[in-house]
Amino acid sequence: MIDKENVLSVTTQCRILQLSRSGVYYVPVPVSDKDRELMRMIDEIHLELPHLGSRGMKSELKNRGHKAGRIHIRTLMRKMGIEAIYKKPRLSKPHPGHAIYPYLLKGLDITHANQVWCSDITYIPMAKGFCYLVAVMDWASRKVLSWRLSNTLDNSFCIDALEEAITRYGTPDIFNTDQGSQFTSLDFTDILSQNGIRISMDGRGRWIDNIFIERLWKTVKYEDIYLKAYSSIADVRQGLKSFFERYNSRRRHQGLDDRTPDEVYFSKLPEKEAV
Repeated sequence: MIDKENVLSVTTQCRILQLSRSGVYYVPVPVSDKDRELMRMIDEIHLELPHLGSRGMKSELKNRGHKAGRIHIRTLMRKMGIEAIYKKPRLSKPHPGHAIYPYLLKGLDITHANQVWCSDITYIPMAKGFCYLVAVMDWASRKVLSWRLSNTLDNSFCIDALEEAITRYGTPDIFNTDQGSQFTSLDFTDILSQNGIRISMDGRGRWIDNIFIERLWKTVKYEDIYLKAYSSIADVRQGLKSFFERYNSRRRHQGLDDRTPDEVYFSKLPEKEAV
């Protein structure tokens, strides 16, 4: 966007485009090996003890032989997109234009496929760096309908996953997410509204409201990500493709009466959709 060879000075170009001049000269600093190891440990601890904030995380890391300051740990947690999970007061206003929707699943008897879908984002550590994973899951069957990887936390990869799920499997009655900005954005909620899908959102800090996809993240990480130490996003993508194929079609779940998500999903489709 900024042309340093242009007759206009960089300062003038930045003023016209309303950009920060310092950003033009900024060179991204790669994450150090030490920080990558800390982030991997933070991710593992967060799966086991999701209520820990930066103070608790500092103590737990110390117990495991990793020393780091609380401020640095808080910075890494923010970069990873994770925070302590507990019921918190509403201290900030929603982003302008981002509506927050009520939680619709309380007391709801979820009995068939495409009745409720849910989605969430998680941090994925790699040998040299990290990325983010979003998945769309059918609640009744635990089937992963679609997923995407991204090296940023913008909403485009969430939208891509949502559109793929709708294209391949139709539309659910209800779509449930947390209150993350990716899911409250107009770009995302408009797709749901235009398809006649009712929007449901977890209460603030209520990870239990989306429990099945939280369990999926633990399965993904302990059965694949932590074992493989992928070196690039391309490697992660290829590995997760195999993992989710196995998860959907061959991995049997006790909670599904020892059946696979595919078996449950296709057996619980409403008659008109099954046809």
